[in-house]
Amino acid sequence: MPVTQTPVIRLSLDETTAKRVADVLEEAFPFGEVSIAAFETGPDAWSVEVYGSPEMEASELASALREALGPESAGLRVEEGAIDEKDWVAKSLEGLKPVPAGRFVVHGSHDRDKIPADAIGIEIEAALAFGTGHHGTTRGCLLALDELLTERRFERVLDLGSGTGVLAIAVALAQKAPVLATDIDETSARIAGENAEANGAGAFVASIHAEGFDHPVFAERGPFDLIVANILAGPLVELSGDVAAHLAEGGVVVLSGLMTHEEDRVRDAYLAKGLSLVSARQLEGWSTLVLIKK
Repeated sequence: MPVTQTPVIRLSLDETTAKRVADVLEEAFPFGEVSIAAFETGPDAWSVEVYGSPEMEASELASALREALGPESAGLRVEEGAIDEKDWVAKSLEGLKPVPAGRFVVHGSHDRDKIPADAIGIEIEAALAFGTGHHGTTRGCLLALDELLTERRFERVLDLGSGTGVLAIAVALAQKAPVLATDIDETSARIAGENAEANGAGAFVASIHAEGFDHPVFAERGPFDLIVANILAGPLVELSGDVAAHLAEGGVVVLSGLMTHEEDRVRDAYLAKGLSLVSARQLEGWSTLVLIKK
């Protein structure tokens, strides 16, 4: 039986460029079935690797990368290759270390034995969904959640655009409270559910494929006293009215997926809907906003 090959493209960069390129690709890459890893290979030497689905050609993946990066791709040397399909997850995780965010630590199975006993470990493997914790937006949300979950208990929680489900899992493990996790991508919704089960949060996390607030589950489970939305600035602005409408009085919303220069636009959209800003955090060029409905 022939061995299925997974295409991979690699870029060798300095640390600053590697992190910037990885951030841009995670937000803008046109394919859904990819895994992106950025890690150190030597003194000020970093590698960015992108793994595609077996149906893709490496050349197709490289062209899509250049399209996603736009002018940023000028002068970049892109190395094309392929590995056995069964090895792609392990390869994509090489060099990725556990990511602490307050009491939470996001890690892969290869670092399971390195998690402190007093931490809440969230095991997330590279997969066909966004959110391994190695990104300023995910970490910013986890830090905000760590603070909020210390201050109060939330009974009706929504993770909007859940990706791998890391944020839903964090709330479920910290408070043993029900969480609705929704995503417009069916694969992401499935993966979030599988990750919740793998982390012992399956009894608390309901992962649903929902393309908008018209889905009946929002009316059934809301209004929510906590909504987390780690998506993109444009959708955050477009959804501001729906988010505000589905937020209970005194409810809190955590927003991320927006770059620092987009912060004012997103914040103002939610202020216009009657919410008040609680805090803003900037990490690695990305912002996380916390607002409350009074």
